[in-house]
Amino acid sequence: MIEEPDFTLGIEEEYLLVDADTGELAEAPEPMMAACKAELADQVSPEFLRCQIEVGTPVCADIDEARGHLAHLRRTIARIAGDHGLAPISASCHPFADWREQEHTDKARYRALSRDLAGVAHRMLIGGMHVHVGIESRAMRIDLMNQFSYFLPHLLALSASSPFWQGEDSGLASYRMTVFDGLPRTGLPPKLSSWDEYERSVNVLTGLEIIEDASKVWWDLRPSAGFPTLETRICDACPRLEDTITLAALIQATLRMLLRLSRRNTRWRQYDNFLIGENRWRAMRYGTSEGLIDFGAHEIAPFEALAREWLELIAPDSHALGSQQAVDGLRGMVARGTSAARQRRQFEASVAAGASTQEALRDVVRTLIGEFREGL
Repeated sequence: MIEEPDFTLGIEEEYLLVDADTGELAEAPEPMMAACKAELADQVSPEFLRCQIEVGTPVCADIDEARGHLAHLRRTIARIAGDHGLAPISASCHPFADWREQEHTDKARYRALSRDLAGVAHRMLIGGMHVHVGIESRAMRIDLMNQFSYFLPHLLALSASSPFWQGEDSGLASYRMTVFDGLPRTGLPPKLSSWDEYERSVNVLTGLEIIEDASKVWWDLRPSAGFPTLETRICDACPRLEDTITLAALIQATLRMLLRLSRRNTRWRQYDNFLIGENRWRAMRYGTSEGLIDFGAHEIAPFEALAREWLELIAPDSHALGSQQAVDGLRGMVARGTSAARQRRQFEASVAAGASTQEALRDVVRTLIGEFREGL
């Protein structure tokens, strides 16, 4: 009998640090990082750029435990940053910062990245949110990765939080993806027949010393290099805690749904990456406002309809996982619109009230600071 996965959860978030008064991007001072380390130990670490900070929950049995840990992490980072006149924001791009002015963290790993990726790495003023779901079987991880890829554009659309880049409206809901896609080994994961095929492919690159291990494979969804998990990496960083929790719960319940189907000798239809990639582009461009392609119905479906169908599909699974309330947050996310849409509304309202472009962008940052603290 095949052992059932435990569907444990782990959540990683990448924050940007800003001056609490001006909203300008700021580097993390050493005393601040030392204080964070003293309270949070290995749940906090510096990121590639010195203005970034990364947090990660421990392994959590369920979504309620994950919420508790992530709220503690956010609360602690906000408090310690405040002691230094700073504030964290959880959005994938700073609305007006210039990437040319940023310095990368002086660690061997980041020096190597800067050297290997050259000019591509210099623009990496972006942050994301990653969700790990515990699936012990390697074969099952590959099988579920192939099926789950269908839902990656849906997650990107919901999480889109990066409309502005270098002080200008990019026209996209997730500009972050255009930056990250410039790196090698990114994008949708390929369809793989087995764990052995995955290992063989990675071993080609490690054998040639192009990469040292599978942690340098940065697909939107991947088998984690360090844990027995599937790691969803496509999401923009979410300003609001509850939105992060909803997305994590959706990922967990959807994976359980796909496994449940396979236990009944049915499975989710796998579509070519050419088609899924079109939905991925729509999510980058529009967020949730213009819908996604329903490949079965051969139509562009509004996101409200997609959300209703999604919730119906995973209802038995969210019930079994005890995550119904978190999953039901999907309705509110769709009704409120994406962070990208909210940032644009704030910008437009400030300009209409007489603010200059720069003042309006600072107001956007202040809104992001406020959303970070919601529910803490």
